[in-house]
Amino acid sequence: MSVLVGNHTRLVVQGMSGSAGAFHAQQMVEYGTKVVAGVTPGRGGSKVAGLEQVPLFDSVDEAVQKAGANTSVVYVPPPFAADAILEAAAAGIELVIAITEGIPVRDMITVKEVLERDYPKVRLIGPNCPGVITPGECKVGIMPGYIHKPGNVGVVSRSGTLTYEIVHQLSSLGLGQSTAIGIGGDPVKGTDFIATLELFAADPGTKAIFLIGEIGGSSEEDAAAFIKANIKKPVAAFIAGQTAPPGKRMGHAGAIISGGKGTAAAKIDALRAAGIAVAPNPAEMAVTLAPLIG
Repeated sequence: MSVLVGNHTRLVVQGMSGSAGAFHAQQMVEYGTKVVAGVTPGRGGSKVAGLEQVPLFDSVDEAVQKAGANTSVVYVPPPFAADAILEAAAAGIELVIAITEGIPVRDMITVKEVLERDYPKVRLIGPNCPGVITPGECKVGIMPGYIHKPGNVGVVSRSGTLTYEIVHQLSSLGLGQSTAIGIGGDPVKGTDFIATLELFAADPGTKAIFLIGEIGGSSEEDAAAFIKANIKKPVAAFIAGQTAPPGKRMGHAGAIISGGKGTAAAKIDALRAAGIAVAPNPAEMAVTLAPLIG
């Protein structure tokens, strides 16, 4: 089993004619993802080198109506990415995965408001995230597919690089993944930890969960309380940024300790108080989870 993406996914790539969109679209096709369409306004009907079999449309609405797309991935440049997300929602796409980094916070505030008001069924993953992968079935994003292995560990992470690290460690131990989800590290984003944990809790194919958080905000503390109250499956975690000085952004735009809040220590304390095993460093993530899996 899996969550969000799988054999049912019919993907439209927004920005497919750009260099990043074309490169990763080819990688997704090679992985086995059903890439049914691309979208670049004004380029409809043309071909993208290496993706001649994938029709290119002027709009997401065309991709839905003519190619049956049900999921979108956004590689559109930052100034136009917010409009691309809302275009997908308006076309009836209910899962939008925004890879683009650097979307202005003001734009994302508008996106969040419009989605919540007008498109409550739409789930946004990202932006500034590596995407979502169900190993052996479907890859939507920029992650290296070869390190993933089908299995029953659900992974959710604010960090793309650490997502790859935990997946590689798990696979090396023979522990495959049901689905790995990178939710992104921006301060304003779509799906957060709790919504993802709900998916994994309900998925019979997910037997354990690994959560990767980082400094900034209170998402990890909220997730810890949710896990303690609602999750019966084994959970382990790691918090990045343990040596970050207050007031300095580390990595992601949302990774900043402000007003004494959002520290790694506070997040680790909250997780441990909820009975969650916390890895002491990145190298020991998978071995922290492994003993918890029966």
